[in-house]
Amino acid sequence: MKTSGRYRLGTLEKGLTVLELLERSGHPLRIQEIVSETGFERGGVFRILCTLEDCGYIERLHDKRYRANFRRRRPRLGYSAPLSGTPFRRDVTSGIEKAAAAASIELIMLNSSGTNPDEDVVNAQVFIDAKVDIVIMFQPLDLVAHVLADRFVAAGLPVIAVENPIPGAIFFGGNNYRAGLMAGNALGSFARDRWNRHFDRLILLESSLTPPATRARLSGTVEGLRQILSGFPDSSIIHLDGLADREKTRAVMAKLLQTLPPENLLLVSAFNDPSAIGAVEAIRAAGRENTAAVVGQNGTAESRAEMCRPGTPLIGSVAYFPEQYGDKLVTLVRAILNREKTPLALYTEHVLLDRSNLRRYYPDSTTHTAIQ
Repeated sequence: MKTSGRYRLGTLEKGLTVLELLERSGHPLRIQEIVSETGFERGGVFRILCTLEDCGYIERLHDKRYRANFRRRRPRLGYSAPLSGTPFRRDVTSGIEKAAAAASIELIMLNSSGTNPDEDVVNAQVFIDAKVDIVIMFQPLDLVAHVLADRFVAAGLPVIAVENPIPGAIFFGGNNYRAGLMAGNALGSFARDRWNRHFDRLILLESSLTPPATRARLSGTVEGLRQILSGFPDSSIIHLDGLADREKTRAVMAKLLQTLPPENLLLVSAFNDPSAIGAVEAIRAAGRENTAAVVGQNGTAESRAEMCRPGTPLIGSVAYFPEQYGDKLVTLVRAILNREKTPLALYTEHVLLDRSNLRRYYPDSTTHTAIQ
């Protein structure tokens, strides 16, 4: 129950106001800046700062600026993301929850569908109003990236953008072009070793819903394939929009296969693992497993299980290790809050998973007999 205003202690209230100002600020403040922001008398602000410093809540720097320490309360982290959906998203969210709890960080989680830009903007304002110390935006939509950047800068809030960039935010996620190169190399090596360097079509399973930065996976595929098999014409490339969805990809792939001669040798690069699985299902239904090779992206449990099936056309998937995102992101959060120097972009590790190395990275995903 809220107490009556007559019981409030003015000096304490002013002290908390100054402390919260320093905690929200993206950089250390001078006394005059604090006076201007709070409207308090300079002498009173100086005494408050001395008290907070003596008690360990703030630190006075050599240039006479002040910054907050986070020893006295739990840091507050805002996390906006699609909290359900693909296995990749679920793994990231679960990792964030566990890592934040282990680090004694208060976590405010808000759901976004990943398709409505207004949700990202609303979530950003909720975090600002809640006075969080730092924000993680997972896959923010490109349409509102500059709006989000403007709001967070005005609020002095540090931001980490996961997978999709926001201007001014630290980026964390996949190196999409590098992941695409790995997929293209894998397809090229397969055609070189199994089909005597020949193939008829390169099918790129795309998604018009994703931002340009993420589409670099497929432009990287073309370059990676040309590193192994140079000279194939652009006319051999087919672009299909599967919207990064398993069922939609299966449908468009099935329709395409009806138009291609059954003897055609097909290399397929998928935007993500759900679209890779959809393509595999269409290829299997058409009885074309021996004339197709598919590579996915993300290295999900579903794709790992599919790679263990005898005769599957899924020859590999580029892993992003989303189950490790939580620990890495919370480590980055703590570094930022401690004012440590951090890089502008941090990339996850990428590995091309295939039947030869699955057990090394995911021992429980398969059995020895399944990968013979």
